[in-house]
Amino acid sequence: QVQLVESGGGLVQAGGSLRLSCAASGRFVSINTMGWYRQAPGKQRELVAGITSGGRQNYADSVKGRFTISRDNAKNTVYLQMNSLKPEDTAVYYCNADYLDRSVSLVRGWGQGTQVTVSS
Repeated sequence: QVQLVESGGGLVQAGGSLRLSCAASGRFVSINTMGWYRQAPGKQRELVAGITSGGRQNYADSVKGRFTISRDNAKNTVYLQMNSLKPEDTAVYYCNADYLDRSVSLVRGWGQGTQVTVSS
């Protein structure tokens, strides 16, 4: 089982920046895609950005050009650099990872979430 621990959330003014980190630990064969989702109050959880083990990235249209996802495979860590933040980016951000467990089954794990609040 994989444990995902997020850090880097907080309160920032509109136009500011934050960097989220998520470190994976535990017993697994390999980690495939890692990503970030977010959930604002009263809304469904939505994909923000994802990155494969080979580095291929995808982004929600609402964050393209402002957010950058990256990962360090040696550290099993994924990052989300968020620039030009807007009040509508306010949400709980969740890290996720699709990994092969020791029975070579593909499993999706989630972090506990970190709050990002952007003030206007």
